Amino acid sequence: MRQAEFGSGGSHIRWTETPGAEPARVYVHGLGATSAVYHAHVASRPELAGRRSLFVDLPGHGISDRPADFGYTLEDHAAALAAALDSAGVADAELVAHSMGGSVAVVLAHRRPDLVSRLVLTEANLDAFPPPTAGSSGIANHSEDEFVDGGHTRVLESVGPLWAATMRLADPRALHRSAVGLRRGSEPVMREMLTGLTAVDRVYLQGELSGPLEGADALESAGVRVVTVRDAGHNVMFDNPDAFVEAVAGGA
Repeated sequence: MRQAEFGSGGSHIRWTETPGAEPARVYVHGLGATSAVYHAHVASRPELAGRRSLFVDLPGHGISDRPADFGYTLEDHAAALAAALDSAGVADAELVAHSMGGSVAVVLAHRRPDLVSRLVLTEANLDAFPPPTAGSSGIANHSEDEFVDGGHTRVLESVGPLWAATMRLADPRALHRSAVGLRRGSEPVMREMLTGLTAVDRVYLQGELSGPLEGADALESAGVRVVTVRDAGHNVMFDNPDAFVEAVAGGA
């Protein structure tokens, strides 16, 4: 396990990694998740093996610290992720990022283009204030204190055992602030950042079962390759790992 300091209070963001060839692949999880749980099973596949791989847990999640004075906005998460990559000596990385992690990866690529050469985004949040059916909405609809004082327990009971298995590892206050930050979005908004990253190879994976991706034609026109993955919902890497691996390996 490795760690790097982030923020101003001596907290640490942590990751595990496997050795291999550069450029590194950096796996970034979504809201209430952890990177190794969502990605280690695909990173070990023969098509992806042999590359240095980092499984980073964002602040407040998994094995990383959860400071009470941290904002947990998308920009805050991106700055912490940059600290991890700088400490690891990573540059021109391939970021494989899911859901909220995809939003963080886009912000990172916009702010620190030296760190990112390719983005593989799995159902990343691209717009502020998503529909009320979005997972972040069920968390952000509470006030922070309401969520910490009981809402967290109710959400864990409602999201199902698979998401709850990693969500329960996240600090409730950090989870709420992350959900609020995700709903608020970035400035400029993530979709605008993504279309402007013309020097970065960009792939967006959309699960067929999630329905069509809004604005897919405009993304394609901006050079983003949009791939609809059959027989998959939001968690493409679990629902159709063969297609997921094929998409990630496509830039190898």
